[in-house]
Order: sequence, then C-alpha cells, then structure tokens
Amino acid sequence: MAKGLIPRAWVKKSFYFQARISFVRVKYLFLTWLTVLVGSWVLYVQYSAYTELCRGHECKNAICDKYRKGIIDGSACSSLCDKDTLYMSRCLSTLPNNQVYTGSWGDHDGIIRCKLGEVVHYELGEEPEPRREAPMFDKPTRGTSVEKFREMVFNHLKSKLGEQANLASLVSQILSVADGNKDGRVSLPEARSTWALLQMDEVLLGLLLQDRGHTPRLLGYCGDLYMTERVPYGPLYGLSLPWPLVSWVPNGVQRTMDQWFTPSWPRKAKISMGLLELVEDIFHGTYGSFLICDLAAEHFGYTDRHELRLTNARAVVPEDEFRRTMRVLKCETDADCVYGVDCQTSCDMSEKRCREEPVQPNLAKACSTLKDYLLRGAPSELREELERQLYACMALKGNAGQMNMEHSLILNNLKALLWRQISHTKDS
Repeated sequence: MAKGLIPRAWVKKSFYFQARISFVRVKYLFLTWLTVLVGSWVLYVQYSAYTELCRGHECKNAICDKYRKGIIDGSACSSLCDKDTLYMSRCLSTLPNNQVYTGSWGDHDGIIRCKLGEVVHYELGEEPEPRREAPMFDKPTRGTSVEKFREMVFNHLKSKLGEQANLASLVSQILSVADGNKDGRVSLPEARSTWALLQMDEVLLGLLLQDRGHTPRLLGYCGDLYMTERVPYGPLYGLSLPWPLVSWVPNGVQRTMDQWFTPSWPRKAKISMGLLELVEDIFHGTYGSFLICDLAAEHFGYTDRHELRLTNARAVVPEDEFRRTMRVLKCETDADCVYGVDCQTSCDMSEKRCREEPVQPNLAKACSTLKDYLLRGAPSELREELERQLYACMALKGNAGQMNMEHSLILNNLKALLWRQISHTKDS
C-alpha cells in the first residue's frame, strides 16, 4: 500500500510543478507580448513625430528647385544644390513648418533654418493633400532696379524700426550681404532671397545685433534657408528634462537643479557681463530701442570663451513695434496687456486700452534672470553687495522718473562689481 502511494504523490507534485511552470511561461509570454506592443507603439509615435517634424529633404528640394529655375540665388546656393558641401545633420525642429538642423559647410559647423509651407494633416489610409506653400520669392519683380530695391529695403526697415538716423547705413550693410557671390552687384535672384529673409524678424534682428557679437554670425543663405554659427553651449543654464519627467518635477526642484549645471562662478560672471552688455546695447542703441520679451534660459547660449550669444532673436522686439501693438490692444485688466512672455504694460481702465509704456525695463528682467545664477557660488566677500545691487536692479520700473539715469547708474555699478572680480582671472 505504501509502495502504491509514493508514485501517486510524486505524480501529483510533478503535475503541480508542470502546471506552475506553464503558468509562469504564460505570464512571461504575456509580459513579453505587452512589452513588444508598448515598445512598438512608442516607436511608431516617435517615428510619426519625427517624420512630421523633420522634413529637411523637402526644404532642400524646394529651395534647390527654385535655385535651378533661376528664381533665387545666394551665397550658399551652389554649395547646397550643386557641390553638396553644405549638408544637414541632426534634426532640432519643434514645429513642422520651421525646420532646424545642425549642419556643416566646409570648415564651418552651424545651425540651418528653413521655412516650409503649411503642413496638412490627414487620417491614416487617406491620400495626403498637397502641401500648401506660402507664396514666396515673388518680390522684387522683374525689371526692379537696384535703387528701387534699396528703397524697398529702406521702407521695410522703417516700418519695423521706426524713424532712425542710421537706416541708410543699415540698408547698405544688408545690400552687401545680398551680394552673395561678391561680384559687386545684386542680381534679381539674390534680391528675392534677401527680401524673403528680411520678412523673418529673427533674421533682421540677428543682423542688427551680430556686429556687437550678441547673436551668431550669418554664414550664408539660399532663398529663405539660412545658416548661422553654432553656439556650442546652451541653454544658458539648466538641464533639459525628457518630456515625461517635466510635469512630475516641481518648479522649485527644477530651479534648484538648473543651478547645478552651470560653469564655475568667474565664468558665470563673464557670461552675465555679456547679458548686461546686450541690455546696454539695445537700450537706445544704434537702430533704436528694443525689448527682450522672453528671457528664458533656452534662448541664450555661450561660446568656448564664455561669451554670451542670443540664440533666438525672436525674443527681441523693436520698442516702436511693441508700442504700436499695445496701443490698439483692448483690455479689462493688466493681465490683458502682455506681449510675448515678459513684456507687459498696464491697462487704462477709463479707455479700456493698454498703455504703451512697459512696466519693467530690460535691465530689471535681466537681473531677475541672473539673481539665482550669480548668487549661487558667489565669493563670500562679494555676495552681500552683489545681492543688494541685484535687488536694486530688479526694482527698476519702466515709468519711473529719470529712469534713463537710474538705469545707467545701476547697470554701470553692476558691471564694475563683476569686472573687479574677474579682471585678474584667465576667464576675463
């Protein structure tokens, strides 16, 4: 009897063991299938997003087609379309109709930007509609003289910058850029490319500021595709978190983390001097006054020599254009009188219209941006005075009496304080 029970128990255990193994196999098979399914979905979404955002080949094909037809020309056209010595590398685009790539052109590394027509969405399984391209390169028309084109450029700059004494010299600078092959004359295809570029505010403002070293230098163009110098370090500070983590990290923790990823303090002081000099140069500058309407760190970078560069000129707006916009803006509260991110005026409650005067000058906003950046790691003997000057700077108001004098005094004091600390270091 005992002999008969042993095999039966062994059979039961064996069956239980096999059933358990089968269950584990099914479980892992299910998890593997689920992982493959989720992974495939993520890859599909990423690929769809990439193909929607990254359309550099379409940009190149459209530009080169117009170049070969003789519609446009420019300093980069031959290299892009004939010699293939200018090429796009890594896609940085965040909008389908605004293509951004890293690129190379001979010995130069840079950033290539190109506009595309409106992207038309379609459902899976449907035939995509033709891309609706914005009408471009139709001005100036055939028969336009160089003098007439000079007048067109002058009037365009006047509409953007207002009445300025130095507009004629700026027009001459732009016509020099327009002469892409440097043969001493501006051809109709070169003029069309230049006109298309001038319709983009970031290109115009970049040209205005590049002589002072505030923006990356324009290396070349073809149509409305253009290449600028690459700024090796950016953003100004902080760490770009992957999008799934952004919503989970509290703002306070994010701000603290941002200050961990910064250069040494003397180098931060030199970079900060660059921002203060930018503010100084656009405050009643050569071509009028400008407002920085988005001082986010991602709009700035710096070079190997720790020189600040404004990498997104769209953050800057001519004060004349700002005032015209605010003048016609209706409002109920001050919150309705905002331009961009950082530019605000107050609401005239009696007329229900926004006032023209900005509430905060550029310098006050720059000091707010630099406060945590400069105070973290500052030398102990400097910290108290630096903090006092930064708070005095942040308290500046746009409509304060004798603001010009107060602005200049605070700016010069802050620059002098930083310069005393770094003038004797190799970073200066």
